[in-house]
Amino acid sequence: MSNLIDIQSQIEKLQKQANEIKSREFDKTVQDILAKMQAFGITVKNLQAPKGRGTKFKAKTSKTVGAPKAAAAKKKSTSPVLPKYRGPNGETWSGRGLQPKWMVALVAQGKTKEDFAIQA
Repeated sequence: MSNLIDIQSQIEKLQKQANEIKSREFDKTVQDILAKMQAFGITVKNLQAPKGRGTKFKAKTSKTVGAPKAAAAKKKSTSPVLPKYRGPNGETWSGRGLQPKWMVALVAQGKTKEDFAIQA
């Protein structure tokens, strides 16, 4: 049975072998990566994606390479919508999206949305 010194010696030899193999294959691996980046249109910017976006990248096609990104530059401005309905306890609803629970409960009791409309 091997003792601790023998095992540590084997580990050291294997580490040296691993480092030699790594240094021999490094340049080849870099060239492979660069070739794939060029083939798929991947840039360094793609590789530095913001956190939380995951790793999904859109491959650039010949149509989109160099095309202006007008759609990305044009942002939709959203401003808060004024409430159209006010509940009996002061809660409000803009009339967009799902009806809030307080509105659903009051409509179920026989009231109408218009009963709670805010008069402008």
